[in-house]
Amino acid sequence: MKKETKKELRRLTVLAIVCMMVGCVIGAVKNGPEKDPDNITRNAVVKNKPMAGVKIGGAFELTDQNGNLVNNKDFDGQYKLIYFGFTYCPAICPTELAKITKAMKEIGDDAEKIQPVFITVDPERDTPKVLKSYLTMFDPKIIGLTGTRAEIDDVLQKYKIYASKTQEPGTDEYTMDHSSFIYLISPNGDLLSIYRMADNADFVAKDIREKLAAN
Repeated sequence: MKKETKKELRRLTVLAIVCMMVGCVIGAVKNGPEKDPDNITRNAVVKNKPMAGVKIGGAFELTDQNGNLVNNKDFDGQYKLIYFGFTYCPAICPTELAKITKAMKEIGDDAEKIQPVFITVDPERDTPKVLKSYLTMFDPKIIGLTGTRAEIDDVLQKYKIYASKTQEPGTDEYTMDHSSFIYLISPNGDLLSIYRMADNADFVAKDIREKLAAN
């Protein structure tokens, strides 16, 4: 077996263990989002509809996990649940994708109105093939998107996402420091909610149901 293949299998095995642990933790949390100083900001943000003065999003054309070109117009008429991360992320990204997966289940039939999207901040490693393998562990509706470095940087700027490569000391490996938000975007492109790491799946599902009922 090739060295690269063995490395990928080890990575996916570790990821699967993390996902199982994350699922247990998320399933055990039933009392709403964790309390922290930023909750005041979060609460002010999610109550606005749409968010006054906040411009998030814009046109893009990227490649999905099946190698197909996808642009923003392909999602017209749908609510979008968008998360930016990378497949080599050890814990935060699988946690947030597991949160999306659980929230989609809790929403029930209305989940058909929502398209979850995972956009990589690490296109150099996150090829369509890598994304396709990675996303098998989460909600099957999630579309993974990648592209050239320039294409991804353009989307990061439009969605106000910070991402920076950080070299691992003493190795050729690197990780990505990045902001971790889940965006709920309306069918006409308005930003409806921003969910943070402290917001659990129950909170996300409840807020989405409220937004769908109000629109």
